[in-house]
Amino acid sequence: MPDPRNFFAAERTLMAWVRSGLAVMGLGFVVARFGLFLTILASAAADRTHRVHWPSSVLGIALVVLGAATILAALYNHRAYLRSLPPEHLPELPMPWLTSFLALAVGVVGLLLAVYLAVA
Repeated sequence: MPDPRNFFAAERTLMAWVRSGLAVMGLGFVVARFGLFLTILASAAADRTHRVHWPSSVLGIALVVLGAATILAALYNHRAYLRSLPPEHLPELPMPWLTSFLALAVGVVGLLLAVYLAVA
């Protein structure tokens, strides 16, 4: 008798990794933009010095890339695990590609965000 519990546990695990990767990417975006905030504050100060806070940008971009890489690595592990399951343990789903598509899309958007932060 087929048991889909392993499949659904793998799906939940992938979604947990996607959620964690999104949190790291969000933190990276905030850290990268915090340097811009500090630059604006410094330019509004009385001394009108303009300092660039590049360490926060570098750290923020690194966190965004780390979050995206986490999601893409989790997708790779998920697909490898699903290939190891016997076919009778895989449930019939109307859109079996949906979870993988979501993880791939979020990972790619994260990499595009890192590129945007690097050039902006």
